[in-house]
Amino acid sequence: MLSRLGISKVTGRDTMRILWALLCCCCCCCCWTTQAEIFTSIAQMTDLIFTEKELVQSLREYIKAEEVKLAAVKSWANKLDDLTRVSTSDPEGYLAHPVNAYKLMKRLNTEWSDLESLVLQNPSEGFISNMSVHRQYFPDEEDETGAAKALMRLQDTYQLDSEAFSRGKLPGMHSNALLTVDDCFDMGKTAYNDADYYHAVLWMQQALKQLDAGEEAVVSKVDILDYLSYSVYQMGDLPRAIELTRRLVAIDSSHQRAGGNLRYFERLLFKQLNELNQAYQPASEEPIQLGTYSRPKDHLPEREAYEALCRGEGLQMNEVRRSRLFCRYQDGNRNPRLLLKPIKEEDEWDSPHIVRYLNMLSDEEIEKIKELAKPRLARATVRDPKTGVLTTANYRVSKSAWLEGDDDPVIDRVNRRIQDITGLAVDTAELLQVANYGVGGQYEPHYDFSRRPFDSSLKVDGNRLATFLNYMSDVEAGGATVFPDFGAAIWPRKGTAVFWYNLFKSGEGDYRTRHAACPVLVGSKWVSNKWIHERGQEFRRPCGLTEVD
Repeated sequence: MLSRLGISKVTGRDTMRILWALLCCCCCCCCWTTQAEIFTSIAQMTDLIFTEKELVQSLREYIKAEEVKLAAVKSWANKLDDLTRVSTSDPEGYLAHPVNAYKLMKRLNTEWSDLESLVLQNPSEGFISNMSVHRQYFPDEEDETGAAKALMRLQDTYQLDSEAFSRGKLPGMHSNALLTVDDCFDMGKTAYNDADYYHAVLWMQQALKQLDAGEEAVVSKVDILDYLSYSVYQMGDLPRAIELTRRLVAIDSSHQRAGGNLRYFERLLFKQLNELNQAYQPASEEPIQLGTYSRPKDHLPEREAYEALCRGEGLQMNEVRRSRLFCRYQDGNRNPRLLLKPIKEEDEWDSPHIVRYLNMLSDEEIEKIKELAKPRLARATVRDPKTGVLTTANYRVSKSAWLEGDDDPVIDRVNRRIQDITGLAVDTAELLQVANYGVGGQYEPHYDFSRRPFDSSLKVDGNRLATFLNYMSDVEAGGATVFPDFGAAIWPRKGTAVFWYNLFKSGEGDYRTRHAACPVLVGSKWVSNKWIHERGQEFRRPCGLTEVD
């Protein structure tokens, strides 16, 4: 019977299920189970791109099925319109014809029941099923918050205003990746909920600016002004907080919190003015922007120097130092595997000595390493300086995996190549660590060597003597390795590697080697590194006569 109505039989749940699924898809609802912190790895985020494409295709199939169903219902309604117009004009005359009487009985007994079944059916089964399969891999609230904070981190490090982000204007590129009023509001709300009023002000101001320019939004101006005025108050700008709150009250005079805040702000301001014996000065009419308020200090003493180096500022390279840098062919002290094909070595810095090796990894080797690492990527950890326990930290945002020589001949070959080039044994070195930096991925200034004298991990193989860092991708913007102590910045170049010693020959830590991985502004950064330990190097790098040899 349904085929006569123009649609095949489709089984499914009620319409509310599809509406809920669509809502969850848009909001990334945190009730789903997920692998935490997807945003920390571009490699895993690329999988989400294809997942979303598949879901859009599934959604279009659902829409098409609904349109077919609706077309059948409309066709049936149009046919009945014409029929009832004739039958109601002369009911007795219409029923006088036996065929009309029969068809009325048939319609009411059979065809209306079929139509009822059609209306009650919902062709959403395929879409709901597809959603259920992919839902476990969706980002959660932690991912969304982390991605928002990553944008703010980029904003701070590279001194970008909210307007630049909102309009897709990043250094060296312009894209159609725009932020709406609601996006800016959500960014500000994320900062506000974290008591980060500095960024809350910047993003709420941008939301207000775009709303005042006529952009449509779900969020109201009252809500934006509510968050913005209180955040400005928290930044200590009472005159502007009063001005913003007055704008809020002018729009919604019944807003109870705004009225109370306004009276409190005014009372507080006049109290301060009386104590200082100053006259009232109206709020500045200049729009709030980057630089209006000072960014609060945080735990990192060299924050300004570190971020300046990430922007390519404050570099201490000069002509005298550059004259001491050379390039050469390195044969690993006549290592048989390097005699016929020595590796190109370039000095990056003179003291401490940092070198870069060219053509360290081939494209094929890089792709194999990434292929092996991708399924194992997990949030990178650091060792808690107090407890010694490995844990995640906001100052290290990336995902990493550890690869053994037995995992693939490529890994074994790379390990052997590192030993040949450096002349250091890798038998006691740590496994090859592969890291992928996602949105705003970074590792703030840190030491590679342990500064805990009783660290149990040092008892067997000793401290981290040296670091060998492979760059496995070019980065469009950001992502430099910087050394704040002496003002050096080393930029990623695919296939190259950099090497430095973390310890003096005496075994004492070289505190100049404190370094950082700058946030990735545009692109995806892949690296792999080998931490070489002291044990096994007794005759390869003998002790010096003084503490700083």
